[in-house]
Amino acid sequence: MTTLGIDTSCDDTSVSVMRDGVVLSNIVCSQMVHSDYGGVVPELASRDHIKNILPATQKALEDTGLSLKDIDGIGATYGPGLPGSLLIGISFAKSISISLDIPFIGINHLCAHIFSLFIEGETGFPILVLLVSGGHTELVLVSEDRSCRLFGTTLDDACGEAFDKVAGMLGLPYPGGVEIEKLAENGTRDAIRFPRPRVSGYNFSFSGLKTAVLYYLKKNPPDRKAMSDIAASFQEACVDSLTSTTFILAEKLEVKRIGVCGGVARNRRLRERFVQEDYEIVFPSYELCTDNGAMVAKCAEWYLKKGITSDLSLKTEPSLRL
Repeated sequence: MTTLGIDTSCDDTSVSVMRDGVVLSNIVCSQMVHSDYGGVVPELASRDHIKNILPATQKALEDTGLSLKDIDGIGATYGPGLPGSLLIGISFAKSISISLDIPFIGINHLCAHIFSLFIEGETGFPILVLLVSGGHTELVLVSEDRSCRLFGTTLDDACGEAFDKVAGMLGLPYPGGVEIEKLAENGTRDAIRFPRPRVSGYNFSFSGLKTAVLYYLKKNPPDRKAMSDIAASFQEACVDSLTSTTFILAEKLEVKRIGVCGGVARNRRLRERFVQEDYEIVFPSYELCTDNGAMVAKCAEWYLKKGITSDLSLKTEPSLRL
């Protein structure tokens, strides 16, 4: 089966071609315009998706030597995400489905991130998945039939969102996760003891940590060295919160296999902390952590092979949950 996967959930336009689980191409058009505003501007994101989606699709097909007539099915993200951005991707996918008379399926963006763990090799089940990105921080137990049981989520800011906001406080450009990580390389992780919030159950909270950084900066205007210490200490607090909650739940469930996906899964310190423990740890490659069409194609292929499709009346759901 040859599947086309399309993701326009936020500020990246991505199209991927997959054949029987193998990624043949994966084109990602990142939108740099948002760096001027310190965050994603929804209207600008929609305009760039309109501009990029056809060229991205043409490039994805060109890289494989295939044409649209070779596509057996198509999947596109229908939520969660920015309303206008989602509408562009799902409408484009539906138009291809209608014109070629091939099946279409709407994909949950969070499920697609989980499926990114299965693109580069098989993994055993059950697997406890930490999905950590700019908009989401979730703890999910995934069974062999790919059914998901949600155990924890963020009660306020997602971890990636906290990275972006703290980066803004430090005068770093958007997106802030990579910038914080770079700055932290020259800092001392225990220079400042920022809080590690523990909330109910296996949930997460990062707003208090973000506020603690803000108050610290007001009392202690930093020089360059101090900024590195702040970045390293903040990053360590985030990593502590993510890993400790995940390990507590893994022990409770007696699960020995942990998957970490989403944009924050690119963070080297987070990866380092996970692999230090006595668990089988699964990460996607760096390029498959951030939003991409390959994870959508992988998820779509799994559904389509089971004969599961979506009606063309399917609407976008910007607040869709697992």
